[in-house]
Amino acid sequence: MNILFLTLVKINTLKERGIYQDLMREFSQHGHFLYIVSPVERCENQKTNVKKEGNTVFLNVKTLNIQKTNFIEKGFSTLTIDKLFLRAINKHLSGVKFDLIIYATPPITFTNLIKYIKKRDQAKTYLLLKDIFPQNAVDMQLMSKKGLLYNYFRNKEKELYLISDKIGCMSDANLKFVMEHNSFIPKEKLEVNPNAIELLPLNKEIICQYKEIHARYGIPENRKIFIYGGNLGKPQGIDFLIETLKAKAEDDRLFFVIVGSGTEFGKMRKWFDTFRPKNALLLSVIPKTDYDLLVQSCHVGLIFLHKDFTIPNYPSRLLSYLEFKLPVLTATDSCTDIGTDVVKNNCGIAVHSGNLQKMIKAINTFVEMDANNFEEMRENSRKFLEREFQVQQSYDKIINA
Repeated sequence: MNILFLTLVKINTLKERGIYQDLMREFSQHGHFLYIVSPVERCENQKTNVKKEGNTVFLNVKTLNIQKTNFIEKGFSTLTIDKLFLRAINKHLSGVKFDLIIYATPPITFTNLIKYIKKRDQAKTYLLLKDIFPQNAVDMQLMSKKGLLYNYFRNKEKELYLISDKIGCMSDANLKFVMEHNSFIPKEKLEVNPNAIELLPLNKEIICQYKEIHARYGIPENRKIFIYGGNLGKPQGIDFLIETLKAKAEDDRLFFVIVGSGTEFGKMRKWFDTFRPKNALLLSVIPKTDYDLLVQSCHVGLIFLHKDFTIPNYPSRLLSYLEFKLPVLTATDSCTDIGTDVVKNNCGIAVHSGNLQKMIKAINTFVEMDANNFEEMRENSRKFLEREFQVQQSYDKIINA
């Protein structure tokens, strides 16, 4: 099949790892011809370009800044990206007839582009629902339900659901939310198709590099190391992460490693510069190889979500923790089921974001946990990943649909 994949995540090779790269690589390995369209943001100072790699063509389209920028520019970029992608596809991929269109939210404004190609090529369409917009913006008080902007995006969202032949939701709670708030969607159109990765065998020999990576970044030995990796933005509830770091700042039994970037990185940096915690480290984006090694060398993975969310998010950073056998501590809103899943699979502890007492208790539980119980949690983390989040399963669901 000729498959068109639309995404806001820049992809120009399938040699890298990531939820979208792994999924597309799975399609490639099954002999499909892939056409991946993703942005080159203005800040990168590059023109629209085309690259070929085996049976995969990468079309990187010059756009405004989308990721990790202010809300106004992100919103305007979201409004214009549909036309920019369509113009680039018509120019660079004009001779290709697509059999299947796969696309991930955000954004929801791919609607006209998908509708056009679906009608032109009689293609099937599959939505990977990674974000429920504009409700997430309402939850974060970035938009009002009474405003014209909300109504515009909400209509676009409905239209996107209608033109999708199948919608893959990240979790049971995610699917239930979509059903309850969009009664016009036929039940059979929805299925759970979670974030997934290609599962690689663990390299036990890499353990000898743990001390090296710790020394490189100034991480002390003989402590329980908690790591947070990923976006540092308002949706992650960064204020509660800071509260947590401050509350445990005098605990020399543990160490926190915070790795990431985003709109709230400046706030996090300012707090570190002012408070100067002795048991915590803040890093901006680091090489993927370093990050993977760093995660493997830590003990507990942290997931934070803003307490005000009414939509059930399911952060993909969970997968890197599970892959490297880290138990997980989630501090989230009450709508998501990521914490419930972690507890149900006996590979972590869940608390509600904002409940500092329970957060401190959960951290202490990990620090004081018996070695055998902790090792059991580690094994359960990997088993959870093997059961639920393998990319072959995601591929099969899309093909069967």
